[in-house]
Amino acid sequence: MNLLIKGGRVIDPSQGIDEIMDVLIADGVVLELGQGIATPEGTQAIDATGLLVTPGLIDMHVHLRDPGLEYKEDIATGSRAAAAGGFTSVACMPNTSPVIDNKAVASYVVNKAQSEALVNVFPIGSITKGSKGDSLAEMGDLKEAGCVAVSDDGKPVCNSELMRRALEYAKGIGITVISHSEDLALVGEGVMNEGFVATELGLKGIPWAAEDIAVAREVYLAEFASAPVHIAHISTAGSARIIRNAKARGVKVTCETAPHYFTLTDDAVRGYNTNAKMNPPLRGESDVAAMKAGLADGTIDAIATDHAPHHPDEKDVEFNVALNGIVGLETSLPLSLKLVEEGVLDLKGLVSVMSCNPAKILGIDRGTLRVGAVGDVTVIDPGKEWQVDAAKLESKSKNSPFLGWKMKGKAVYTVVKGQVVYQA
Repeated sequence: MNLLIKGGRVIDPSQGIDEIMDVLIADGVVLELGQGIATPEGTQAIDATGLLVTPGLIDMHVHLRDPGLEYKEDIATGSRAAAAGGFTSVACMPNTSPVIDNKAVASYVVNKAQSEALVNVFPIGSITKGSKGDSLAEMGDLKEAGCVAVSDDGKPVCNSELMRRALEYAKGIGITVISHSEDLALVGEGVMNEGFVATELGLKGIPWAAEDIAVAREVYLAEFASAPVHIAHISTAGSARIIRNAKARGVKVTCETAPHYFTLTDDAVRGYNTNAKMNPPLRGESDVAAMKAGLADGTIDAIATDHAPHHPDEKDVEFNVALNGIVGLETSLPLSLKLVEEGVLDLKGLVSVMSCNPAKILGIDRGTLRVGAVGDVTVIDPGKEWQVDAAKLESKSKNSPFLGWKMKGKAVYTVVKGQVVYQA
């Protein structure tokens, strides 16, 4: 069926468009953009008056837990959560069981997504075999099987020589390297941000230097190898400063942050709230301000959720032993729209960091509404108010620090290849 989205405010930074328009999708691709497009016979019509119409949102950092950890999430439930959050594409990290470090596991994810997922699922392979940091995985095979990037996310590649070779090899075959940047020796037994709150709660802290030192290494390796690198989930003012300075001297570095890093501080941990335990940890107010400044000036290229579902039994335990991570696919859009309300980003800037830029970094043919492009569209009601209710979340897991929060802004239609896969 063809689809006509009528009278919405179309925002597409890839074409410099911000105006009231219609979008006609036929056979899964954008056929026409314009005003007053007549509805062809047999076409489904969506009245988008008063709504925002954007290229489909892309989350370049999620954990779908499939294969092997489906008790937390699977491709079907994770894609439903993505669709409910307005995301038409997600890139899933390789720390599954087994790890996505070979063609067979990558092909399993691709094939299962084709049969079960509501949205596009792009797998990310591991940099090293088993994500153990000892030897490089077969990146060429991973790319051939459909992987759009490589990462040992959840673990840093501690061996600098190995990381150098990873960057050089990935550059040669045209695949993105995503770095999980932390100095494990400095992290030690830390479980939250090192500072006043950690001291008050009697919890071991993780200093900002653990992230900054690791980010600096990746920047210098990328500069040395003349190869691109993408830094995952930055959380510190120092990381933003290092990346800003590197970009200024021409280093091919991109980075992302997550909504929790520009919304919450380590105060959220008070009461030993394990839903506020993540890696990297929530930081201080100056770091939150730095994330906003980095988004405003283009230092930070993308907003990604780091959607990390966990079973209640892994969170309803002592803070020290609780697993890191939160679900984020269904709360990312309203938290990010708050940046527009605060004047940190305009709507074009928001769509850039949530759609166009992730597509560019991953090298996927998404993030645009150009004629001929895949018909992935998100229709957003920026004024829609709703409350985060665990019972209504599509994700299999409910580990969110935003439960009970009143949100403003919601995807009301999520369209993948011209098909409505979610309607609020």
